[in-house]
Amino acid sequence: MPELPEIAIFARDMQKELVGRTIARVEVLQPKCLNIPEEEFCAALTGVEILSVTSHGKWIQVQISRGWLLFNLGMGGEILLTSREHLPEKYRLVFDLADGAALAVNFWWFGFAHFVARLADHPMVGKLGPHALDLSLDEFHTLLSGRRGAIKAFLLDQDRIAGIGNVYIQDPLFRAKIHPLRPIQTLTGDEVATLWQALRDTLQESIRLGGAPFELNLYGQKGGWNTSFLVGYREGQPCPVCDAPITKIKTGSTSSYICPSCQPLEPK
Repeated sequence: MPELPEIAIFARDMQKELVGRTIARVEVLQPKCLNIPEEEFCAALTGVEILSVTSHGKWIQVQISRGWLLFNLGMGGEILLTSREHLPEKYRLVFDLADGAALAVNFWWFGFAHFVARLADHPMVGKLGPHALDLSLDEFHTLLSGRRGAIKAFLLDQDRIAGIGNVYIQDPLFRAKIHPLRPIQTLTGDEVATLWQALRDTLQESIRLGGAPFELNLYGQKGGWNTSFLVGYREGQPCPVCDAPITKIKTGSTSSYICPSCQPLEPK
């Protein structure tokens, strides 16, 4: 599932490649990913100029001359800048550009391609929490202040903080020596500060290295963040700090990888 780093990379590359170009035609093979009827969607997008591309959390926000085109890749997918002659084997939408290029979009399980006239009118984007990398330390403290419940569940809630998913939450919690089920109210100020920095370091490192290796970018290339997991997805391997075996545990609807020695549920 693409998370903040992969979406930020898409937005950066789409900003570079697409701004100033015109969408000449839209082909939809999966109408259920749209928020409006297919005919409406195609009519709204045909003939528009692409003005800018940004991201917020896991959403790509394409500003066009008639409103906004919004993408969310859901459980996984690709956005590929190509041509009609070199379309990928699987795709759900194609945006033909006036200069002959094509933007092919694929969703693995579910995803969204939505059009809205005003960004504030979109019910899903409108309720997102702050973009994870935009939060200052003071803002992060304020966000957690007075909250109850497990820290991991809070950080994965896109209405609270946008962009963090199950892949990129693993190592920041380890770096901060925080168990994913620790109640928020038990965290000290120093632990909150360490967690904030660990989240920033992990997300920024992945962006710098091109994202996760199991995701493709706009050009069909795999990401380079492939040797950076400390405990994430390394069940049974030794902890890089204390050599204790890394354990996989259930944390609600997700799984977590922890060092039981470095990340005790009860703070020492």
